[in-house]
Amino acid sequence: MPRRSVLVTGGAGFIGSHLAEDFLKNGYSVKILDDFSSGSVNNVLGLFNYRNFKMIRGGITNMELVRRATADVDAIFHLAAQIHVDRSIMDPRHTFEVNTLGTLNILDASLENNVELVVYASSSEVYGSAKYVPMDEDHPLNPASPYAASKVAADRLCFSYYNTYKLPVVVVRCFNTYGPRQRDLGYAAAIPKFVRRALSRLPPIIYGDGKQTRDYMYIKDAVNAYKLILKSYENVVGKAVNFGTGKETAILDLANTVLDLCENNATPIHVAPRAGEVKRLCADISLAKKELDFVPEYTIEKGLKEFVGWYKEGKYEEWMAYTE
Repeated sequence: MPRRSVLVTGGAGFIGSHLAEDFLKNGYSVKILDDFSSGSVNNVLGLFNYRNFKMIRGGITNMELVRRATADVDAIFHLAAQIHVDRSIMDPRHTFEVNTLGTLNILDASLENNVELVVYASSSEVYGSAKYVPMDEDHPLNPASPYAASKVAADRLCFSYYNTYKLPVVVVRCFNTYGPRQRDLGYAAAIPKFVRRALSRLPPIIYGDGKQTRDYMYIKDAVNAYKLILKSYENVVGKAVNFGTGKETAILDLANTVLDLCENNATPIHVAPRAGEVKRLCADISLAKKELDFVPEYTIEKGLKEFVGWYKEGKYEEWMAYTE
């Protein structure tokens, strides 16, 4: 039976709002659960035009609210999280309560409500800095920050609920995702930070030497990856699956590419490295290709060009006008 009713936790956030919007455009009934601690009202304003959309304001640490939100849905895409590495260093307890205990609430409520599929958004941060590249799903889990540790705990909780209770769970480990609606806050927001500064005729700021690498995936590829799980979830249920491009980009190279696209002749500024930052990430996406037919369409150059175009058209200022 096709799944036509979904809940997106964190659905007012960057990735969640794009995912919810795509589901609505394709005829799904969509509920969003979000406390707007990271999400934006502007991300969901257009969704109220759909009759099959429902917004629930609140957090995943509220078990009674989670029970109500997970009722009468076929699938849950669990993206809600405290996503900032720096905040996790300052307040690890809050990060654990949201990311780990909040996920436990989602899993328990899914069992109670007989949800047919739970897709959990883990993170490439669970791997820590690469021991080898590309990094497959069997790469050791070496969290470098309290944020990453909280995601490891939730990641493995999902696996245990599949093994113990046969709850159909898929764990998604997305590598660095970027695109429109991404706030320029936190460790993972290098691209929007670089673009904003470059278009303001300012130099990008790089923490450390800039040799650290990331696997940058454009938002349209990320949304497509999540959708493919609905079509072929049987192939990856009970497993972790990487989503990325399989290509790594050095931060310094990224900054210079952004400068070129923005026609800015500035030179990047280097400052002291940040605590808890991973040095190297690059995804092995063989499993996603084999089991889900996932093939990323956006190179870093293509994605950056589209993203910079979004900024240049004034869409960023328009979006920020409504951002909480």
